[in-house]
Amino acid sequence: MIPCGMKSSDMKNAALFQQDAHALNYELPDARIARYPLPERDAAKLLIWRNGHIADSTFCELAGQLPDDSLLVFNNTRVIHARLRFRKATGAAIELFCLTPVEPSDYQIAFQQTDRCIWECMVGNLKKWKDELLETETVFDGMTLRLTARKLSTDGGNVNVEFCWTPEIAFGEALDQLGSLPVPPYLERAAEAYDETDYQTVYSSVDGSVAAPTAGLHFTEATFGDLHSRGIDTAEVTLHVGAGTFKPVKAATIAAHEMHTEHFAVSRHLLQTLAANTRPLIAVGTTSVRTLESLYWLGVKMAAGNAQLTVGQWEPYQHSPQLTVAESLSAILEYMDSRNMEQLQAATQIFIVPGYRFRLLNGMITNFHQPQSTLLLLVAAFIGDDWRRTYQHALDNGYRFLSYGDGNLYVKEC
Repeated sequence: MIPCGMKSSDMKNAALFQQDAHALNYELPDARIARYPLPERDAAKLLIWRNGHIADSTFCELAGQLPDDSLLVFNNTRVIHARLRFRKATGAAIELFCLTPVEPSDYQIAFQQTDRCIWECMVGNLKKWKDELLETETVFDGMTLRLTARKLSTDGGNVNVEFCWTPEIAFGEALDQLGSLPVPPYLERAAEAYDETDYQTVYSSVDGSVAAPTAGLHFTEATFGDLHSRGIDTAEVTLHVGAGTFKPVKAATIAAHEMHTEHFAVSRHLLQTLAANTRPLIAVGTTSVRTLESLYWLGVKMAAGNAQLTVGQWEPYQHSPQLTVAESLSAILEYMDSRNMEQLQAATQIFIVPGYRFRLLNGMITNFHQPQSTLLLLVAAFIGDDWRRTYQHALDNGYRFLSYGDGNLYVKEC
């Protein structure tokens, strides 16, 4: 099977795509899923994989485990109150899960709307929602905030929904008041009060995600102090994490899985830094990995005269570009300079699987991921079959798994 969008001339990766998606599986006992955070973020365990060698540490000791003069790149996205619950006059409950803005399509502009916007939503109990308006309300600051939802077009199971509300306040504030935080489904519980802070990174600043970039949950102000005292620099990107991050790979082969699309933004200053970088580059979280690696492929396209600001699922496997990272990122900078842009906004569907060649990274910090997840595929792409030995070590040594679980540091050093 050739992945959709690929030509027969692109068959150099045929064996890669025929990999058995179910082979990247392991037994995760229910008791090992961390359903609640630790009282102290940086008290989490830290498994270190360094060129095939495994060691145990704690997250508060991270700075001393990183290569000297590293550059860490974080995802500064912030989780929004994406779940909106409505109840019809019949008593039927309808839940709308806000995924991405449609009108306006820019996240920050959408959050600033004061009376109307359209979002793509997942709908719980969709069969019960005919054509009627849904309505919910709450009281805050002495005002009654009333929000209505009207069903528009349906695309691939999701629904475009028009939201209107009174009084005139920012939609972001309306979500804060009426919505709830979407904690991961595998926690098998509703959001609780402490999730409001514990399910956000301490550096989160840009609203837009429906799931936290959980590798960053372990960082504290003390952690950053240790990093900077050791001369380790930090930088930020923004990638808004979509609900597709929880979508398991159910297809028999990697080729048959459709990867979700996520939107990201990177400053001109960071692109300049990355283009000139000679330091070990460590991505904090798989979302930062996806953003950084997507930049290379955007630059490859721009250097070839293609200014489409998206990276397709299979694009990295269709070509063997000879561009260096510096040349690729310089092409993006030239594109931005010609348009007086200080920030690049783009989208990526990049699917990083075993066989992928990493272009920018020397390492990554992440958590332990679900069996048969795209995130586990990404880890396996970085450390190969050693992921099995690493995960077995974690299972044998009391590590906690998934979003509120313990951390990993994977580093490749020369």
